[in-house]
Amino acid sequence: MRDFLPADKARRERVLSVIRERYRAHGFDEIETPVVEEYDRLHAGIGGDNEKLSFNILRRGLDADGIRAAAEDPAELSDLGLRYDLTVPLARFYATNRGQLPGVFRSIQIGPVWRAERPQKGRYRQFVQCDIDIIGDDSARAEAELIVASLDTIDALGLTGGMVRVNDRRALDWMLDAFGFTADERPGVLITIDKLDKIGADGIVAELRERGATAAAVDAFQAFLRRPQTLEYNPYGERQIRKALPENAPDELVAHLVGLGEAVAAARPEASGIDAIPLQFDPFLVRGMGYYTGTIMELAHPSVSYSLGGGGRYDGMIGRFLGQQVPAVGFSIGFERIVDLLESADDTAGRSVVLVHDGDVPVAELVAHKAALIAGGSRVRLERRTKNLKALLERAAADGYSGFASVRTGDAAGSLEVKPLS
Repeated sequence: MRDFLPADKARRERVLSVIRERYRAHGFDEIETPVVEEYDRLHAGIGGDNEKLSFNILRRGLDADGIRAAAEDPAELSDLGLRYDLTVPLARFYATNRGQLPGVFRSIQIGPVWRAERPQKGRYRQFVQCDIDIIGDDSARAEAELIVASLDTIDALGLTGGMVRVNDRRALDWMLDAFGFTADERPGVLITIDKLDKIGADGIVAELRERGATAAAVDAFQAFLRRPQTLEYNPYGERQIRKALPENAPDELVAHLVGLGEAVAAARPEASGIDAIPLQFDPFLVRGMGYYTGTIMELAHPSVSYSLGGGGRYDGMIGRFLGQQVPAVGFSIGFERIVDLLESADDTAGRSVVLVHDGDVPVAELVAHKAALIAGGSRVRLERRTKNLKALLERAAADGYSGFASVRTGDAAGSLEVKPLS
């Protein structure tokens, strides 16, 4: 959990304003949910490993005897917790308020979440998530809208060249079944497959054998990983998808994935050739959240090796709160990672001026100078002149100010000469 100095806070707010503006341009509406949710909802078995990282809130009114009596069962000590993501609160929000929402609801949620992580660079105990979700649409159109809006947003932030890796949980289930893994084995097998980028094909096979997975299935999977492959000019299309999967992949599933690519390509008519579809089918993309039921996605950028966001379809979650199934799909931009990539960006918006004044300038004159500049659209800060003027101006530049002016007694309001700080 971190403090943010003025320049850091200004940069974060600038990035947030771009994200909000682009999401709204794509027809999404912002909502807000409480930072606290019921313990049972946060630990309903749908949050994956994040449930283990939840910050729980001690029940109010417990005395020492009550704490000792409940100590054997942590659930008895807590009835609330801090949200660890924005998806679980959104599902509860929709179930509570759907009578006041459109049939297909496109939401924006931006806010802090908390996880009891081991702190390290890029991994914090409190961080901001930026989510867009579409509830009530079970077609590939929903996924396409999320992908197009997310790519448009990172383009607007200056991170052009982004690409989305795509898979489908149904494709993973079919593939594991085709290899011969049993239903009971699949959760553990998926955990191992998710490490492919880190430990490679041989490491995956070795770990599966150590897990005691069905030997014939591991053999079939190993043969699939070692099959001859040719480079493809276009990384996304029916031919590429079928080549990336075992033979006889279900036509309906392939058609869904192909249709998603066609929809994204239609939103980028200015692109051509390999850049026409900024998607890549990855049959081994897993994503760890247990609530995904269909399409899963991760946002990649050539400047970094890690993902900058991701999401997927979670059609089963809202039904847990509502008692009937409602299709839903979401995408979350990795705000903290994107802010780190934009550290050197220009955070000044318009003209920002420091007025360096002598100690004997009347307050009324200072206020008049400041008001005149503010009326002209500038951001203004007053600073009393010091012996070390250079240090004062360097501090102002670090805080995001672009210019300065000297103020002396008798200067007419509006007549100051503003000079650049750089």
